[in-house]
Amino acid sequence: MTPASGQAPTLPPSRLFAAGEARLAALDGLARAQWLGSLTNSQGWLEPRLAALGELRRNLSEGHGPEAGALDWPPPPVAAAVAAAFAELDLPRYCHGQADLTDTVLMSLLFQLDLIVDYVDRGASESEALAMAMQAFREDWAEHCGEIDELVEVFGMVPDDCEHSRWDELRGLLHSAGWQEMLRIRRLIAGLPELVKIIRELGRARPTDEDDSASQSLVEVMEQAVALRAETRSVRVPDMPGETRGIHRADRLARMLPAEAMLLGHPRLRLVWHARRAERTLLCYEDDDRMTETRLHEAPVLQPRPGLMPAKKLELGPMLVCVDTSGSMQGGSEAVAKAVVLEAMRAAHARGRACRVFAFGGPEEVIEMDLPVDRAGIERATQFLGQSFRGGTDICAPLEKVIAAVEQERWRQADLLLATDGEFGATPALAARLNAVKRELGLRVQGVLIADRETVGLLEIADHVFPVRDWRRFGGSDVESPIHSHRLTALYFPGALRNESTREGTVSGAEASAAFLDGKRQQR
Repeated sequence: MTPASGQAPTLPPSRLFAAGEARLAALDGLARAQWLGSLTNSQGWLEPRLAALGELRRNLSEGHGPEAGALDWPPPPVAAAVAAAFAELDLPRYCHGQADLTDTVLMSLLFQLDLIVDYVDRGASESEALAMAMQAFREDWAEHCGEIDELVEVFGMVPDDCEHSRWDELRGLLHSAGWQEMLRIRRLIAGLPELVKIIRELGRARPTDEDDSASQSLVEVMEQAVALRAETRSVRVPDMPGETRGIHRADRLARMLPAEAMLLGHPRLRLVWHARRAERTLLCYEDDDRMTETRLHEAPVLQPRPGLMPAKKLELGPMLVCVDTSGSMQGGSEAVAKAVVLEAMRAAHARGRACRVFAFGGPEEVIEMDLPVDRAGIERATQFLGQSFRGGTDICAPLEKVIAAVEQERWRQADLLLATDGEFGATPALAARLNAVKRELGLRVQGVLIADRETVGLLEIADHVFPVRDWRRFGGSDVESPIHSHRLTALYFPGALRNESTREGTVSGAEASAAFLDGKRQQR
């Protein structure tokens, strides 16, 4: 056949290697990294082994485990041991939808089964060699599955860049003391469900169905009222001179037809006319008129009036987290603060939200970290959560960094979460600048009070304060809070707060000094 113009000629398939390639056709269903192990494995014959591995790979990806006798490979005793090991470890559940993990499991299985002949060469029987290979497979994957469970417990998933084929690089981190501290802190979140809800509501990216009473705008509100409404109707007035509508029987002489009047001229029919008139059966013209009537009655109406309309609450946006790492936070406060960081990291990754942490201590001691859920982020979080808190407290430096971040487009819809014991104070200038950012950019500051009572410094910065009253038990102590309320400052010292009312009644130091000197001069 002559090929069409512009097309390359079609070559007939090569028959030289057709038979050999047909035997290896099942390799197309395996990962490239599995080819060498599947071709050189000592268990079973080549074609059944390749076909069985391809079927097993598909089943594991769909969440189904191997069944003894369902496949032609491995041999029946080995197949029964493999099926029992997969069921004991629940490997199909881990492999479901995870191609990388499925391929790693199959490569590990091929490696262990290939060692059976080596065990036999060293003097073990067939059954002993099989038991040794399966025991090594169980121990390896029991540890691996336990590490996967720990990652899922902490972050809700396995990070995308943690390849199972290179798991040994991550295993050292998962066995560190910092990771064990992270596991302990993650379990603390179960005792703080309100904190989880607060972290979810941070950010201003998506509106919710709830009203936000703190954010109101002046709009025209339609309200129900009662007003007099005019109603006009047309009323028919019978027998009123107006429009002639037809003929009807009546006794009205003025509207009587001429045919009826002719009866009066006849001496006998005259009596008939009188009878008809008495019975009101004379043929008369029917006429009437219509009158327009207007009435006023009360009716419900909607009328606009100016009013405050609450906006919808916003949530699920970027998060800026400031964590107090001063020496006063040691113990239970430190554990709660670390739990805040870990939950923020976890919640941010679950919804694709940006998260930046500012760990602050004394002057110029601010550590700024982005904590994505990947290998590098886990390493940074593990290092941070494994450290002890110490040093002084300076809130000004982290607040300046927060204000600078909010002015950037990426963090424009972010909210600030401040976890602290409140033992600090911002300068009046910085507090005023932060309030200006709240008004202009909509920044919200959520405080997490890890102490017994709120302080003036925290109340001047935070819009809302969530108290963790039982913070001591997270440090291993069952002592309850010694005070009845965390709002002692607001209850007993309301004038200590910098707000509009206190600012109006406050004078500067220079004015106070001048007034004092003037009073002394008057006394003299």
